[in-house]
Amino acid sequence: MKRRACLKGLASVAALGSGCLHCATAWAQSSWIAPARFSRPDLGSDEGGLWAMLDREETRLRRSPFMLRDAPLRDYLQDIVAKLAGEHAADIRVYPVRTPFFNASMAPNGMMQVWSGLLLRVENEAQLAAVLGHEVGHYLQRHSLQQLRDAKARSAFGMVMSMFGVVGLVGQMAALAGAFGFSRDQEREADTIGLTLMRQAGYDTREAAKVWENLRAEAAAAHDPVKSSPLFATHPPSEERQRSLTRLAEADSGGFLGSRELDERLAGLQQQMLEDELKRGQHGETLVLLDRLIQRSPQRGDLRYFRGEARRQRAQGDDLDSALQDFEHARRLGNEPVELYRALGYLHRSREKYELAREAFALYVERAPQAADAAMIKSFL
Repeated sequence: MKRRACLKGLASVAALGSGCLHCATAWAQSSWIAPARFSRPDLGSDEGGLWAMLDREETRLRRSPFMLRDAPLRDYLQDIVAKLAGEHAADIRVYPVRTPFFNASMAPNGMMQVWSGLLLRVENEAQLAAVLGHEVGHYLQRHSLQQLRDAKARSAFGMVMSMFGVVGLVGQMAALAGAFGFSRDQEREADTIGLTLMRQAGYDTREAAKVWENLRAEAAAAHDPVKSSPLFATHPPSEERQRSLTRLAEADSGGFLGSRELDERLAGLQQQMLEDELKRGQHGETLVLLDRLIQRSPQRGDLRYFRGEARRQRAQGDDLDSALQDFEHARRLGNEPVELYRALGYLHRSREKYELAREAFALYVERAPQAADAAMIKSFL
C-alpha cells in the first residue's frame, strides 16, 4: 500500500502545473523512495517468461558485431548508472551499441542499451545522466511489466516475439520498445524520477530539458521527423516534454556537468560515430548536429570535414560552395582527417575541375596508401 500511495503521489507531481512546481519538486526529491532490489520472477509467470527471453537476447547482444567493445566506455556508463540507481545498479548491465540513432533502452531483466547516436548528441555527462536516469525510472517502476499485463500489450508482445530470430538485433529491440510503448503518465513518471535521481547524484537537472531542445531542432530539419529515428516513434521530442522538464528543474540552481569527462571518454570513438551518422543520409539532421558540435569545439578540423562532407553529399543550393569552405577551414586548422582529401577530390571532380581533383586524390593516396579504396582512387589519377 505504501508503494502504491507513493506512485499515486508521483503521478500527481508529474501532472502539476508551474504554480506548485517548487513544492512538487521538493516533494519528489524528499518523499520518493526507490523500491527494494527485485527478485528473479518465477519462470512460469508472464514476467518470468519475459525475463528468460530477454536473457537470451542479452547473450546475443554480447556477441553482436554492433557492440562497442570499449571497456573504458562501458565502465564509464556503468559508473553513471551506479550514481543514479543506487543498490539497483548491481542488477543493471550497460551495453554501448554502435547504432547511429538517439536511443537508450532499459529491459526489466536489467539489460540497458545505450546507442552511439545518443552518445554523439549529448553535450555533457549530466545530459547523458538525464537519459539514463529516465530509463532507470522506467525500470524501478516496472513500467514494461505493467504494459505486459495489459491485454492489448500482450497481443503486441506476441507479435514481437514472433519476429525474434527473423529481424536483426537492433530491429528487435526497436520493435520491443514499440510494443511496450509507455503511456504519457508513465513517461512523466519516468521523467520525474529521472530528475530526482539526477538531483540525488549531484547532476545539474537543468540539462535534461536541453537534450530535448536539441532533438527538436534536429527533428525540425528532418524531411520526416518520425521516420528519422526509431526513438521519435515512441519518444516524440515534443515541446511539452521540454517545458515539463524545464519546470521540474526550475527550483534547482546547478550541479555537476561533466563536459570534459564525456569528451575525454568519447575522444577516440567520435570519428566512427560521425561516419555512421553520415551513412544515415539524413543530412538536415546531421548538419544541425554538426553546427552544434562545431559551436562547442570550433578548433576541431574533423568536425569541419564532416560538416563539409554532409553538405557535399546533399548538394543542394550553395552546399558545394559551403562544403569547400569547410574543407579549406579544416586544412587551415591542421588537424583534418585524411578522408577530407578524398571528399575534396570528389567535389572538384563533380565540378569538372579535374586537375584540382587529381591533386586532392593524390594527397589522399599518399597519406592513406593502405585504404580499402586506394586502388580505385588511383584510377582517377
